[in-house]
Amino acid sequence: MGRKLDLSGLTDDEAEHVLKVVQRDMKLRKKEEERLSEMKQELAEEGSRCSILSKQHRFNEHCCIRCCAPFTFLFNPKRQCLDCQFNVCKTCCTYSKRDRAWLCSACQKGRLRKPWLRG
Repeated sequence: MGRKLDLSGLTDDEAEHVLKVVQRDMKLRKKEEERLSEMKQELAEEGSRCSILSKQHRFNEHCCIRCCAPFTFLFNPKRQCLDCQFNVCKTCCTYSKRDRAWLCSACQKGRLRKPWLRG
């Protein structure tokens, strides 16, 4: 972003308008960077929590790895996340039509975050 703008051919009002647009863009970029950093932190914390819970003997066979709700056959069946392979409840996952599989909320957030990291 180290490019210099030549504003010499602009009127004072036009130059001021360009400056405001650039400042607004910088604010938006900073805000988005903060949001992505916060999301990265949340995902790291979620990963640590899941790592601890998954080490508990058979915990994930009976309870959702994300919210710890117990699985029941009819009302809260377990569904396996395509990405992390953990069992999750119906409130902690969504169905991906593209993949034809369930994704837990954390993996879905991770997928949403990845395109931003490439830029």
